[in-house]
Amino acid sequence: MPKTVARLLADSLEAHDVDQVYCVPGESYIGLTSALIERNSIRVVVCRHEGGAGYMAVADGRLRARAGVAIVSRGPGLSNAMVSLHSAYHDATPMVMLVGQVERRDFGRLALQEQNYSRLLSDVTKQVIEVNEPEQASEAIARAFHLAESGTQGPVAVILPEDIFDEETEAELNSPRPHVVAGPRAEDLDRLADMLAKAERPLVLVGGALMADAVRDKAVYAELNRFAEEWVLPVSPTHRRPQLFDATHPNFGGYMGIRVPPDLIGEMKKADLMVVLGERLTDTVSQSYSFPKAPQPQLPLVHVWPDADEVGRVWRPDLGMPCSPYEVIKALLKRGAPADAKKRQGWVAGLNAIHRRLLAKEWDPTDDGVNFAAIVCEVDKHLAPDATVTTDAGNFGSFVHRYIGFRQGQIFLSSVVGAMGSGMPMAVAAALRRPGKQVVAFLGDGGALMMGNEIATACQYGANPIMIISDNRMYGTIGMHSYVRYPERAFMEGTRLTNPDFAAWGRSFGAEGITICEESEVADGIARAFAVKTKPVVVHCLTSAIQMSAWRRYTRTETLP
Repeated sequence: MPKTVARLLADSLEAHDVDQVYCVPGESYIGLTSALIERNSIRVVVCRHEGGAGYMAVADGRLRARAGVAIVSRGPGLSNAMVSLHSAYHDATPMVMLVGQVERRDFGRLALQEQNYSRLLSDVTKQVIEVNEPEQASEAIARAFHLAESGTQGPVAVILPEDIFDEETEAELNSPRPHVVAGPRAEDLDRLADMLAKAERPLVLVGGALMADAVRDKAVYAELNRFAEEWVLPVSPTHRRPQLFDATHPNFGGYMGIRVPPDLIGEMKKADLMVVLGERLTDTVSQSYSFPKAPQPQLPLVHVWPDADEVGRVWRPDLGMPCSPYEVIKALLKRGAPADAKKRQGWVAGLNAIHRRLLAKEWDPTDDGVNFAAIVCEVDKHLAPDATVTTDAGNFGSFVHRYIGFRQGQIFLSSVVGAMGSGMPMAVAAALRRPGKQVVAFLGDGGALMMGNEIATACQYGANPIMIISDNRMYGTIGMHSYVRYPERAFMEGTRLTNPDFAAWGRSFGAEGITICEESEVADGIARAFAVKTKPVVVHCLTSAIQMSAWRRYTRTETLP
């Protein structure tokens, strides 16, 4: 019995366990959304900007370790959404974006909003799949999910002409491909075990691919902890993956984020072996390609990542293992730790002592606004063991990573590549995916007005995140870079911001609005925010510009607001 392509696509999405899609309605794919709404088995979340819809799909991909789905219209719609594709591609996050296209009879005529998406998206997607024949629609969905979730995970775009949705087809539903897990070779495990046994000061980094394993299997955390304890190893979560290892664990070796503090990175550089489990390795993690040094590391490097094309692409590892990092951990646990593993206790304890000192809830007051450290430390007191925290891009995020000791039951979401605007839509996605759980979004005053409008989406669908906005009246990160690179030049005119009353702004959407102007108001303001359970909350924090990050202050302040 023939069915329309739109209904076949809906069947295909259901077969791939899709229960929620994010979109900004567009005429080029209305045939699909009307079929989804008629069926009512997949929730269609209507957003306020295609970038917001895309970021929500990115967050959904991380929350489920399955590709999140966004649907966008052709031309301007897709162009707006490209920031989320860029994030998903660089962050190795699975995502499928369905893109409307002009009718097939108009191909090549530069019809309204027509673009060549294979060319446009070639550098921000794993693949662009164009569906020009009804018989290929279900196959395209199956291929897109398989590619998005395999190897180095990432975004895949499926291009759907406007006139294809109502066509009838007898094509069969294409079932999901089984999830493929690559295991380590025995000889590679032998060599890794030998390298770990001989090392006196090894350093283990854990990153995004292991996080995906942890979403699929909660035993990952227990096995990782046992591995660290039995083999006596320091474990360091990488940039914006802090929840992978409990910050209070005695084997926590320090957070390997962007610009690691000098005393910690100085001690880390005494390592005689680096084992990278599920981290792609980037300039942020490697401290601008200095540790490990690219392309030839200054210490023995073992790189475990589930894609042979990535292992060795930038760094020359002494041992490259294109396989699941979790499979490596399980295999090493079966082998058992070396008899003299305790020789590393002093090394582990030393790194952990530095980490704990850096995590201390200490800060100096500021006279040009609240030191954001006071806000973050107060929020940390209220965070539940299963809370979700999101941050936008910006220096304010350094306070989150310095002062919040993340636990393995918590979830952290952000654009690893540092794209602004991600914090609010990711918080909305988390609140929709995990109703009743705490969701806290930390935003700067710059990013808040990029995608903060998705608070309207939160109100529309009953999601209740808490938005903590640091308002220091400037693009703080850019101000810092200007100050450091050109200390003799004024920089404020290139970074200054004029902001609204964010609490009033939040109330205009139907959220609760709270303003914190002084440090004496912090405890009460944050407690009030967490007491609200039935609507979103916006906490407008008038923060210091002198305190440029969690670690640095301006010493020349005549140009500050």
